[in-house]
Amino acid sequence: MKVTYGVSVDVLRMLFNDAPTAESDEDKPGVILDYAEDGTIIGMEILDASKHMSNPSGVEYAVVGVKSA
Repeated sequence: MKVTYGVSVDVLRMLFNDAPTAESDEDKPGVILDYAEDGTIIGMEILDASKHMSNPSGVEYAVVGVKSA
């Protein structure tokens, strides 16, 4: 996963994989979901990110739980 924040446009983007975007849909106002050709979600954008989070340029990442084999 790759997370980027565009300061000049105030957009937070999360890419889940490198598949090309075939379609984008604004699911809720200010939340855009990007889809691959097969319909899987490959990314998400949050417009006006600084209005929805206290620090869009800071990301905290944590792995919770243990995946069983």
